[in-house]
Amino acid sequence: MDIYIRPLKEEDALISYKWRNDPDIWQFTEKKPDKYITPEIELNWIRQVLQKNNEKRFAICIKETNEYIGNTQLTSITNDSAEFHIFIGEKKYWGMGIAKKALQLIIQYAFEELKLKYIYLKVNKNNIRAIKVYIDSGFYIVSEDNTNLIMELKNLFLT
Repeated sequence: MDIYIRPLKEEDALISYKWRNDPDIWQFTEKKPDKYITPEIELNWIRQVLQKNNEKRFAICIKETNEYIGNTQLTSITNDSAEFHIFIGEKKYWGMGIAKKALQLIIQYAFEELKLKYIYLKVNKNNIRAIKVYIDSGFYIVSEDNTNLIMELKNLFLT
């Protein structure tokens, strides 16, 4: 299944607010909504994050249908690094390799467009499928705590 990423836009709130209220999506994350997220709350959140200069947020979409199915982003962007995040909100697409494809697209963007030296991420140790995707994509473990692994991917073209 082919996908593409595009910049997140305000109208995405009409879909993504539903994902933010689904506990299955947030089972492996530290940052969970602590209240019911309405379309208005989600729209305001999207407006806020799109104003940030040190973040690049993207929608993950299915090429054939243009269906918006998840988000991926780079946050805490500096001159040489950024933190990677991803989730697939449409559960019917879980386990289909879409996260790995989206990861490849964001790596390409980070290294070719932003010229970053490395990308890092935090992943729950229990999220075995995600860890496998990250390792298969070249990430390696740099540290860990009781709950999470910190992983990194270096841009070998800038080293």
